[in-house]
Amino acid sequence: MTTKIERRLKIKFRVRNRISGTVERPRMSVFRSNKQIYVQVIDDLSGKTLAAASSLGMESMPKKEQAAKVGELIAKKAQEAGITAVVFDRNGYLYHGRVKEVADAARNGGLKF
Repeated sequence: MTTKIERRLKIKFRVRNRISGTVERPRMSVFRSNKQIYVQVIDDLSGKTLAAASSLGMESMPKKEQAAKVGELIAKKAQEAGITAVVFDRNGYLYHGRVKEVADAARNGGLKF
């Protein structure tokens, strides 16, 4: 029997075998912990993070609102860096709840998936 963490990592590696970030379409990776949510826009060819946002300092609002705010923030930072289209990497998490909120807010902020 596999644990929840092993299951997520198995899904993560399966997805990462198929998607990769390029200069034209970098990878937008989401990491969700119990308390925070972090998003990075990564160019996998050079191994550099082009933009990043997190929910640090937003503890006063509910987690779904934090996720939506982080999505808006990453869209704004990505557009400042000249990025309009990304490949979404949910990092083995289900596309539901906070992960979906980040994606929807980033789309509304102008990023294309």
